[in-house]
Amino acid sequence: MPDTLHLTVQHPRPDLAIASVAGDVDTRTADTLRREASGVIERGCPHLVLDLSGVGFCDSAGLSALIGLWHATQSVGGVLGLADVPDRLMRMLVLTGVDAVLPVHATAAEAVTAMTDSRSTSTSEHGSITGASTRGGTGEPSRVEPLACDSAHNPAADLS
Repeated sequence: MPDTLHLTVQHPRPDLAIASVAGDVDTRTADTLRREASGVIERGCPHLVLDLSGVGFCDSAGLSALIGLWHATQSVGGVLGLADVPDRLMRMLVLTGVDAVLPVHATAAEAVTAMTDSRSTSTSEHGSITGASTRGGTGEPSRVEPLACDSAHNPAADLS
């Protein structure tokens, strides 16, 4: 399924979504991921966990989409976290230094727990992405700062 990316979204809290992504995240599907996940953010769910266990391949366009989604969550006071990242993608995150910006968790449940702990203590940040597919995307990692999140806060994220 090289041209197809499937996304399944669950909402364990009103302001948090877990998106399970299945397929390849590459130049043909990265824009879809970014667009769909951005839609979840814009609908009032600023905290995203992206379960990547079903991702077979991710190229630079997919990495760019993940960074763009991190920016989108940050712009609305949310957080993005990655869960169950495949080994090849994890190596790419480490080689590019993106793992220092995007929190990576062993499981989606661990990411949700970290986000819940962060919300109650306001001392650390965790997040994740809602799965979707997109082509391309822009963005670059920057310094991460803990941000408070308000589920009523729902401005459209500027992803251009």
